[in-house]
Amino acid sequence: MSESANARPDEASEPSIKVNDKRRFRDDGVPIEVEVTGSAKVDAAEQRSSAELEAARKRIDELARGLQHSESEREAFKQRMLRERDQLLDLEKGRVALVLLDAIDDLELCLSGADESPVSKGVRLIRDGLIRKAEEFGLERVELSGAAYDPNLAEASDMELTPNPGDDGRVISVLKAAWRLKGRVLRPGRVKVAKYVQPAQA
Repeated sequence: MSESANARPDEASEPSIKVNDKRRFRDDGVPIEVEVTGSAKVDAAEQRSSAELEAARKRIDELARGLQHSESEREAFKQRMLRERDQLLDLEKGRVALVLLDAIDDLELCLSGADESPVSKGVRLIRDGLIRKAEEFGLERVELSGAAYDPNLAEASDMELTPNPGDDGRVISVLKAAWRLKGRVLRPGRVKVAKYVQPAQA
């Protein structure tokens, strides 16, 4: 039997194919088109990554600014609450202090014409003790006697004429003491003020 007879039918009928690859190659055999295509893909991927990175940075900056703003608002709210709390505490202190000052005023009224009897000494000790407590509480007694009259510190409930021009407008007598709390006048005093009147010519 001849070789043509021994050949399989599918091999005899299969045509031979020749491939003519016209692509350009480098010396190492890598097609240039493949290299260019790969480089273009890498450039596109880098550009996409750069755009995503820039968008992420912008988003991080926005979040950081938002967080900073929230922290600033929280700190401002905290400071406002502390101020309001301090104001309420000062208000309550002022109410308590006014009651204490009324008691001191009553004791000083009792001592205005007192002698050196044991009762007077006892009342004076109580008065001095209450004044110390008031000062520990943050109250400050304002010295008005001999100073120029200040309507912000006291009200002039009485006036006394004086022939001395240097005494004009000065406090000559304190009827009720003025008190401050943290630099603010808690209770104005009540005083007698001198008024200069030129003596009549003889």
